[in-house]
Amino acid sequence: MIKKILPVLLLSILMLNPSWAQEEPLSARDSARLKRYLKKADRKFRDISYSMSIDIYEAVLEKNQNKFMTPNMLKLVGDSYYFNATYQKAARNYGMLIDNFGSQKEVVGPEYYFKYAQCLKSLGDYAKSDEIMQVFADRLKDDNRARNFEKGRDYLKAIADAKGRYSLRELDLDVNSEYSDLSPSFYKEGLIFSSDRDTGNLARYRHTWNAMDFLDLYKINVDSASQNRPAKFDLDPEFTTRVHESSSVFTQDGQTMYFTGNNYKGGKIIKDKQGIVRLKIYRAQLQDGKWIVTDNLSINSDDYSVAHPALSPDERTLYFASDLHNPSVESNLYSVPINADGSITDTPEPLKGTINTGARETFPYVSSEGVLYFSSDGHPGLGGLDIFSTVIEQDRPQSPIENLGEPVNSKMDDFSFIIDDEKLQGYFASNREGGMGYDDIYAFSKAAECMQTVTGTVRDKISNEVLIGATIKVINENNEEIFTTFTDENGQYSLDLDRFQLNFVRAQTEGYTPAEEFLEKGNCRPPRIIDFYLERDEVTCGDDLSVLIPELRSTIYFDFDKDIIRDDARPQIELVIAIMEKYPSLNIKLKAHTDAQGPDAYNLDLSKRRAQATVDYILANSDKISPDRLESEGYGETDLANKDCPNGVWCPDKEHEKNRRTEFIICGEE
Repeated sequence: MIKKILPVLLLSILMLNPSWAQEEPLSARDSARLKRYLKKADRKFRDISYSMSIDIYEAVLEKNQNKFMTPNMLKLVGDSYYFNATYQKAARNYGMLIDNFGSQKEVVGPEYYFKYAQCLKSLGDYAKSDEIMQVFADRLKDDNRARNFEKGRDYLKAIADAKGRYSLRELDLDVNSEYSDLSPSFYKEGLIFSSDRDTGNLARYRHTWNAMDFLDLYKINVDSASQNRPAKFDLDPEFTTRVHESSSVFTQDGQTMYFTGNNYKGGKIIKDKQGIVRLKIYRAQLQDGKWIVTDNLSINSDDYSVAHPALSPDERTLYFASDLHNPSVESNLYSVPINADGSITDTPEPLKGTINTGARETFPYVSSEGVLYFSSDGHPGLGGLDIFSTVIEQDRPQSPIENLGEPVNSKMDDFSFIIDDEKLQGYFASNREGGMGYDDIYAFSKAAECMQTVTGTVRDKISNEVLIGATIKVINENNEEIFTTFTDENGQYSLDLDRFQLNFVRAQTEGYTPAEEFLEKGNCRPPRIIDFYLERDEVTCGDDLSVLIPELRSTIYFDFDKDIIRDDARPQIELVIAIMEKYPSLNIKLKAHTDAQGPDAYNLDLSKRRAQATVDYILANSDKISPDRLESEGYGETDLANKDCPNGVWCPDKEHEKNRRTEFIICGEE
C-alpha cells in the first residue's frame, strides 16, 4: 500500500501548488518539500525499489521538466526503467540525456551509451543501436563488450543463421498466470517454477539484486497435489514464512535442492549497509518426505548477492550469478567446487574466458552434455537479455559463445533456460509481448543434431606425399576455432560437423600454406571426402631441391668422359622443370662434378660442360623458365661424393660414377 501512497501525495501537492505546475519560481517552503520527495525517491532507487522511485521522478518531471531535467535526474529515471525492463521509457530518458548532455564526457559516462544501445535493440532500432555502441566502443576499447561489438558487427546475420535449431512448441503445462512466472527447473515428471501469483505483486525486480520478496516456488506434475495444476512447493515452513524463494536446481537423485532466497539469519531478515536485503543461495535436503533447509552456504554474504544456482553434470561444481565485484548493478557468472561430503569451502571464482562481459550475465544452466546456457546483455543480441550457449570445461568455454537466435530470443528479456538433452525439449521465461503476464514460461524443441561426417587425406601438392600430423581445424564464419584434430600415420582425418553451422575446414602444417574448404549451412547430408593438397610456403637457399620433391634424387649422373644427358636422368630433370614452373620465384643452381680420373684442368672444363648441358636441357623443354633463373658451376674433382676414389686409387666404374654428377640446389626463392 505504501508504494502507492507516496506518488499520490506528491501529485496532490503538485496540483495544490499551481506555481509548480507552471514552472514559476518555487517558494522556499515548496522547494524544500520537493527536494525532500526527491531525496526519498533517491533512497528508493538505492534500495532498488525502482517502481516507487519511477513514480516520484515522473511526477516531478511532468510538472517541472525544465527545472529538474538534469543529467542526474535523467540517469536515475532511465536506470529505474532499465532495471525494471521497461526499455521504451528507459530509451526515452537515455536519449534525452545523451542528446542534451552527451558532449560533457565527465557527466555522461560510457555506461549510459551501452544501456541506451541495449534499449534501442529492444525497440528494433538496430542501426541506431550500433551507432551508439560505436561511441561506447570508442571510449572503452578494452572493455569486453566493446571487443564483442567490434568482432561481431554482423551479429544479426549470425543470429539469423541460428534459425531452425530451436522452435517454440505448445506449452504442455498450465504454469502461466497474469502475474510473473519464471525460472523453471526439472523435478520428477514436472517442473518447479517461481511466481508472484499469490501476492498479486507486479513489482518487476527479477533482474536486479533485491530481496525478490514477491516470489514463491510452485510445482506442477510433481505429485498428486500438483497434477495438471500449479501448487505451492512443500519447502520448510519454518523457513518460508520469512524467506521468499526463487530459481532452484535439484540433484539427480532428487534428495537435494539449491534455491535462491533473501538474506535470513537467526529468524530475522538481514539488510546490508545500504538497507538492501541481498539474495542468497540455500541448500535443502529431503528428509522424511519434507524439504528441510540445512545450509546457508559459505558463498553467501551480507554485502553482495548470489543467486540462480546451477549444477555441473557430475554435481561437483555449483554455478551461480553474483554481483560480488560490483554490488551496485551488474552480475557475472561464478563457480565453486562442491566437496565430496557436500560442503563448500573454496572461494568462488568468476568463469574464465569471454563469458563475463561487465554487463549482465545471469541465470546459468548446465545441461547433461556439459553445455552452459546463460542470459546476457553484454554479448551481441536482439535486445534486453538474450540466451547464449557454450560448451564449458574447467570453467572455461570450449566452443564459441553462440546466441540461440529466434524464436527463443526476442527483442525483450529472455532468460532461465533449461533443456532435457535426451528429449531435446525444454523451457525458458520471457517478458515478450503476447504472454499472459509480465513474465511467462515458454516451451521449445531443439532440432536433432544434423551431423555430417567429413574425411580426407592431406598431401604435399607436388610430391603427393602424405603429411602426417597435419592440423585440421574447423573454423566458424567469425573465424573462431571450434574444433581441432590431426592427421594420422596415413595422413588421414575424420570430422563430424554440425550442418546448422557455417564451417570452414582448414588443413595446415609447418612449412606449407594452409588450405581450406567452405561448407555452407544446410540440411543433413551424406558423408563427404575432402582431400587437401598443400603447397610449400618457403624453402631456403642452399637446400637440396629434394626438400620440395622428396622422390627426386639429389643428383643426375653422367657416363665416363661424357656431358650428354642420360636417359635415366631425363625424368628427374622433368620434375625439376615442373617445380620451377610451379614456383616462378624459385631459382636453381646446378653444381656439376667429375670423378678423379684424368687431369684436373680437363675435369674442371668437363664439369662446366655437364652443368651447361643440364641448363640447356631445361631451357629446351620449358618456355616458362627464363635463363636468369638458372645458375651453373663446375667443380671438377674438387668435391668428391665418394671420397674413397681419389687420384691414384683404383675403383670400379660404379664407384667412380658416384662422383660424375650434377646437383640441383635451391637458391633465390622468395
